[in-house]
Amino acid sequence: MLKLAEIITTQDVEKILETIHAMVAVVEKDGRLVSWNSAFASCKKRFPSTDNITDLFPDKDKLVLQRQLADGAQAEWVTEIPTNDADKTSLCDCVLFPAPNGRVIFIAERIDSEPVLQESIERLSRQVRLFQIESEVSKKLAHNKQVELDAVVVQAKEVAQTDPLTYLYNRRAIVRELQDEVMRAERYGSLLSISIIDVDHFKAINDMYGHPVGDEVLRQMANHLREGIRSPDVIGRYGGEEFIIILPSSDAKAAAEQAARLCKQIGETTLQVKEHSIRITLSIGVAQLKIGEDTWDSLLKRADNAMYDAKEQGRGRWVVAE
Repeated sequence: MLKLAEIITTQDVEKILETIHAMVAVVEKDGRLVSWNSAFASCKKRFPSTDNITDLFPDKDKLVLQRQLADGAQAEWVTEIPTNDADKTSLCDCVLFPAPNGRVIFIAERIDSEPVLQESIERLSRQVRLFQIESEVSKKLAHNKQVELDAVVVQAKEVAQTDPLTYLYNRRAIVRELQDEVMRAERYGSLLSISIIDVDHFKAINDMYGHPVGDEVLRQMANHLREGIRSPDVIGRYGGEEFIIILPSSDAKAAAEQAARLCKQIGETTLQVKEHSIRITLSIGVAQLKIGEDTWDSLLKRADNAMYDAKEQGRGRWVVAE
């Protein structure tokens, strides 16, 4: 039995290409159309100005087709492409294979010609669209859940680093801030100072008025301290009646000026707790970071020692560490 390729002439091939329902086109590797048969021309009527085959394909297939054309290798896939019917597409079995002169032959044959198959395709298309809608709804729900989860995480983080009495940073958080600021100052050679604050004779307040009153004194004093520092500064409760202020980009002189202002402000303020009018004073120790010598721990100890020097000198005052 002879092979068709051996007996079909070039003229026969031309007639066959113009008769068959399959769309056939020869294209360059960049997709530019070179020649095509009648079936392809009928499809192309919807896009008369199109000179590139990729323009006939949906966006989701364009990049794939461009890669396949550039590779010049044989490929086969199924997709929807426009037909000569207005606003309609047909499901087609598409084939690419290399041709002489570096070009590529494209063949697309409809596979939706039977009514039953067409109905099945349309039903599947509706299901796909429904799935896409459900998917979008699911994405929105997932996004909303993620937003809620992020909010919970933020709240949990705030709770984990907040002192429940004063709503300042707690001990762990303020120490972490100090460690970060020391590393930053060492990296950039910037100024950094800290102040340790202690409420004078606080035990006497607890003994005289009770711990609930003492807690309220600390709460009110913390509010005054928060309002008395500049925005770059960070304040936290170190423990009991001790507080730490971190002053980025500040030398000891600036920190001492702040300490003097806070001592004066708190010393002149009467705290009203229930029926009690209470006056307190502060002892403050100030220390400036010595880059190359201090660690966060040694800086803290120097400020703490200066604070105890302030207490020994009579309380209600500040001392700058050497």
